Amino acid sequence: MREISIDTEVWPIAGSFTISRGSKTQAEVITVTIREGGHAGRGECVPYARYGETVKDVAGSIRAMSNAIEDGMTREELQRAMPRGAARNAIDCALWDLEAKISGVPVWKLAGLDEPKPLVTAFTLSLAEPDAMREAAKAAADRPLLKLKLAGDGADIARVAAVREGAPRARLIVDANEGWKAADVLPLARELAAFDVALIEQPLPAKEDEALRGIECPIPLCADESAHGLEGMTRLAGLYQYVNVKLDKTGGLTEGLSVIRCARRRNLKVMVGCMVATSLAMAPATLLAQGAEFVDLDGPLLLAKDREHAIRYEDSTMMPPMPALWG
Repeated sequence: MREISIDTEVWPIAGSFTISRGSKTQAEVITVTIREGGHAGRGECVPYARYGETVKDVAGSIRAMSNAIEDGMTREELQRAMPRGAARNAIDCALWDLEAKISGVPVWKLAGLDEPKPLVTAFTLSLAEPDAMREAAKAAADRPLLKLKLAGDGADIARVAAVREGAPRARLIVDANEGWKAADVLPLARELAAFDVALIEQPLPAKEDEALRGIECPIPLCADESAHGLEGMTRLAGLYQYVNVKLDKTGGLTEGLSVIRCARRRNLKVMVGCMVATSLAMAPATLLAQGAEFVDLDGPLLLAKDREHAIRYEDSTMMPPMPALWG
């Protein structure tokens, strides 16, 4: 007989985390634990207001599935029973972990994947004034890949110039978080090319990104808020060159793996990202990120503390998770 428990947790952020939509000083996560026969599988999700999610509503959605889960619901049945999103992600990842714990077979092998290897992740610089971002870049100058948040407020070029000055050797990703206007994409991209920016993430609001169709942008564009699950992938191939796959958007590892296969078939390159969360949320994402062109799984590095059995980071290199954490 299975038992499920649902816990809401608050993890303080080191300082604050700011993007174009606002700032926060803590990460609110929901952890699902499914127990069966002396074993326990866990999954973590981050309810995200941008997608209409609240902690209360997501916890309620998980609770509504409790009887079915305790009666033995499979991952395949879960995909049909719940929409993609944070709630399904926590349950899906907990079911993967539970199967691994019961069988003694790691999730990567259960999923038919290669054994995970260490990954180099981006490190995110929070949105701030140019001088502050220069200092943050200096402190992170030895990291090989930096991702900086932009705002579309007229100061973005100054921000990138400041970061490039502070970290002259790092590869740079810029993330507008839907903050630009359509008329500004090409002019800004042409200026950013002079700073050797490798990728522009979600320049326009998702509802307005049709304006990107057919433009000849000097820097590849990556869909984030425009990309959720399997639906709509065909449309993205005409607008973007990359897609940012996140477990909280796909609703778990099960669909996440399918999304990456679908992206590859449509000649979309892959970035694997995360919300600000603990190592428990990053663990299944490390399986998604094997072979991705860009990895952005720095959530725990932005926290003031992480949970027990945390993923080990050596600067920007993250090691595969220990079974005691997940998988």
